[in-house]
Amino acid sequence: MVDVGRKPDTERIAVAAASIHMAEETLAAIVGESAPKGDVLAAARLAGIMAAKRTAELIPLCHCLLLTSVKVNLEPRLGAGRIDILATAKTNGPTGVEMEALTAATVAALTIYDMAKAIDRGMVVTDVKLIMKDGGRSGLFERGK
Repeated sequence: MVDVGRKPDTERIAVAAASIHMAEETLAAIVGESAPKGDVLAAARLAGIMAAKRTAELIPLCHCLLLTSVKVNLEPRLGAGRIDILATAKTNGPTGVEMEALTAATVAALTIYDMAKAIDRGMVVTDVKLIMKDGGRSGLFERGK
């Protein structure tokens, strides 16, 4: 594990994204809250937040961070057959929150799969990626810039 003990605490933020593709009928059931397991979007949002808080338990050698904020936004794309996920994690500490944001986005997508698999086993999780991170010695990273 990297020693971050001498690094100064700085405000840090990371934004990660993921998408889950599905049949339009599946998306309609999710949006209409008629999926067999209940409110898929609420469960996925909560699962993503909970996963961010437990990232150090899931990823070997990942530091345990005191998160100051985690937000998971789920955007159904009717007509495109997908849900886009955007997860934002923040902390004030000696190391970044990229892994927490990526974990939140991924677990939110996996939760959608789990909650809707009874009606669509063909769903595909795609495009898991870091969108932006800021703070610390390496400063700002923005995808595509």
